Amino acid sequence: MNASRILALPFTSLLALLLALLLAGPSIAHARGAGIEWDKLNREVMDLYRAGKYDRAVVVAQKALQVAQQNVGPNHPDVATSLNNLAALYRTQGNYPKAEPLYKRSLAIREKALGPDHPNVATSLNNLAELYRTQGDYAKAEPLYQRSMVIFEKALGPDHPSVATSLNNLALLYQTQGDTTKAEPLYKRSLAIWEKALGPDHPDVAQSLNNLAGLYYTQGDYAKAEPLYKRSLVIWEKALGPDHPNVAASLNNLAALYKTQGDYAKAEPLYQRSLAIREKALGPDHPDVAQSLNNLAALYQTQGDTTKAEPLYQRSLAIREKALGPDHPNVAASLNNLAALYKTQGNYPKAEPLFKRSLAILEKALGPDHPSVATSLNNLALLYQTQGDTTKAEPLFKRSLAIDEKALGPNHPDVATDLNNLALLYHTQGDYAKAEPLYNRSLVILEKALGPDHPNVAASLNNLAELYRTQGDYAKAEPLYKRSLAIWEKALGPDHPDVAASLNNLAELYRTQGDYAKAEPLYKRSLAIKEKALGPDHPDVALSLNNLAWLYKTQGDYAKAEPLYKRSLAIWEKALGPDHPNVATSLENLAELYRATKRGAQAEALERRAARIRAIKR
Repeated sequence: MNASRILALPFTSLLALLLALLLAGPSIAHARGAGIEWDKLNREVMDLYRAGKYDRAVVVAQKALQVAQQNVGPNHPDVATSLNNLAALYRTQGNYPKAEPLYKRSLAIREKALGPDHPNVATSLNNLAELYRTQGDYAKAEPLYQRSMVIFEKALGPDHPSVATSLNNLALLYQTQGDTTKAEPLYKRSLAIWEKALGPDHPDVAQSLNNLAGLYYTQGDYAKAEPLYKRSLVIWEKALGPDHPNVAASLNNLAALYKTQGDYAKAEPLYQRSLAIREKALGPDHPDVAQSLNNLAALYQTQGDTTKAEPLYQRSLAIREKALGPDHPNVAASLNNLAALYKTQGNYPKAEPLFKRSLAILEKALGPDHPSVATSLNNLALLYQTQGDTTKAEPLFKRSLAIDEKALGPNHPDVATDLNNLALLYHTQGDYAKAEPLYNRSLVILEKALGPDHPNVAASLNNLAELYRTQGDYAKAEPLYKRSLAIWEKALGPDHPDVAASLNNLAELYRTQGDYAKAEPLYKRSLAIKEKALGPDHPDVALSLNNLAWLYKTQGDYAKAEPLYKRSLAIWEKALGPDHPNVATSLENLAELYRATKRGAQAEALERRAARIRAIKR
């Protein structure tokens, strides 16, 4: 067994809710020219929208549009409002082809009826921009956001809350593109406007704090993110009450921060409270409940508790399919997450069709060149790579890279992830000449985009170090492993599972060099961290036990090695099932020990069982 654990940078589904302040929700006007019936219908649309009953809301919004056109004609601003509301519902449902012409017609009506510099025109521009951002068409979105902001500043003044909203949305666009340098000052100016205009305890200030915290979270600056998330939560609880959906969203984001930091004991009750609030406030079948279920499932999966995770993922998927329809991008995300769970369990026949269905949905909903499609391709490629089918994996990795380079630019962190994963494929194939320049380019991008002390930079350094170790270039590998370890310890604390993985890999370097005295304490510290952070029965604990046993076996200390191998085997059998490839590896390792200690019959029995597992078609 190759004891080193290469830390690939696979894309993951979005687990934290970023509360962008959008003007895209149905904007309800009071009764005017379109009449009282129209006003009532709009209110019903809003109620249904908030309840997550989008199919019914569409029907009512269509009726409201019909009433408006009958009462005031096709070119009245009230018709523009109805068009906007219907478009917003279609966008929420992921039906972007239906949403776009409605947003455009709404914009055209407002420009003609109200003039090009009216605030309602700015709102329409913002909403159309948000549609394009969602679709990954950033080149179309940016000028619309910018024009919207200029109109608001001119019409309402530079310190108006609508200007703050516009700044926030433009910042979100830049953040999505990986340009945090442009995003941060916009978020800060947005926050300053809201605090001045509305006071420090207004819910919009809470949203602004949340979004700035999200930026720092993305940058790996958790020390800056945490107090902002906490202040945001306090404001919402005070302003809206402890059971409001926005409080649930805030709890979710703080939980995600703790999960990333490996503090699962803090994360779990926050996720659970978030879920409980949403179920009570929105009903058990609301899409936001599905998100909470997904996030709690992801936490349990990270902790190795797939038994708890699977039913939550399944319920999340069922809610999304019912509420959003089977072809919505959020359904694709749920399918992806459930597939990833099955991949972790070694159940590749279950994982593959889910990954494929997820990809098909995203290609249809967002187009073949959207970054989310790249993510899906990457995940399917990782499945094939895990199965050893590099012929299938390579073209998917390459297509993923090409999409991200075109959509996001050559220096985006997602491009670095693509390069890393393609490098890892070549590394696995032994094609080190192809792997090295990709690892190096990935590292350069991450250092530039995220800074030299970001956890993703640590992962990139680790992978490059592992390449050099595999090639026997220990002098190059060691300083990279050490720098990687130092970054993780600083960013995540000394007891994070990623620190444990880094210690394991440095230990493996020393073991390979025959420096067992240096390797042993690192393996032991790695094991202790994992047991404390993940629990004694987590698959990663089994990996550490196996590696420490390997060290003792290499030294001929079979008495120390045997109980570690046995405990490792028991954990993997329980956590992953008796037919998982890791179980086969564990059986083979224990069989080697039995042969070394002249217990041939016991060794043969284990080898036969391992062979049966290896023969299973996956």
